[in-house]
Amino acid sequence: MGEQETWGIEVKGISRKFGNTIALKDLNFKIPWGEKFALLGPNGAGKSTTLKLLTGLLKPNSGEVKIGGTDPSTEKARSIMGYLPEDATPYQMLSVRENLEYIGALRQVENVKEATDNLMDFFDLGEYEKAKVGKLSRGTTQKLALALSIIHKPKILLLDEPLNYLDIPTQEKVITLLNSLSITSLVSTHIMSVASRLTKNVIMLSRGVILWEGSMDTLRKLGETEEPIESIVARMMTGAR
Repeated sequence: MGEQETWGIEVKGISRKFGNTIALKDLNFKIPWGEKFALLGPNGAGKSTTLKLLTGLLKPNSGEVKIGGTDPSTEKARSIMGYLPEDATPYQMLSVRENLEYIGALRQVENVKEATDNLMDFFDLGEYEKAKVGKLSRGTTQKLALALSIIHKPKILLLDEPLNYLDIPTQEKVITLLNSLSITSLVSTHIMSVASRLTKNVIMLSRGVILWEGSMDTLRKLGETEEPIESIVARMMTGAR
């Protein structure tokens, strides 16, 4: 298998500044096809910036990003990638159905109406079908944003705090759905329980650099007997400051 076929996501020596502030410094990691990783770190660690670089919404000051072996700004990369930003804002003046059908058409979904109906049913969005997004609650908007990120059945899914604003029953439905998908995924979160339920591997960020990388099982073994994994992570992050 060639290099391009092996890695779903490649990050090579990425650095990114905002003015004089260094958001990311010499980031390097690779995610094989079909693997699910968490991008774990406190607020301000650089998680959202990393996802924006992977989607092509931002450009690195140095380094290189590849999605499926190609630049994230290419049509090929965009066609296989789904993205849920933190505090996602679908088109405010369109209805729930109009958002789904519009994005589905842009994503060249073969049967847009059927895909829309299925996602509206799964996320219990039927009663809001004709409601403008600007009138929706934050939780309902998050459900719509999740539906928009997967309507085209992406091979690579980038999620920034995917369970934000969702009630517990909906969280459980979303966790079950995401775990059932045969995808390459990177989930950005600062909540360890979210990371451990959605992924098997961790890339831990602190102040724009990778603090640790490995499997959830290996991470647990770094602690004392029966020490909560949250305690292990907090100790590692505190030690990095």
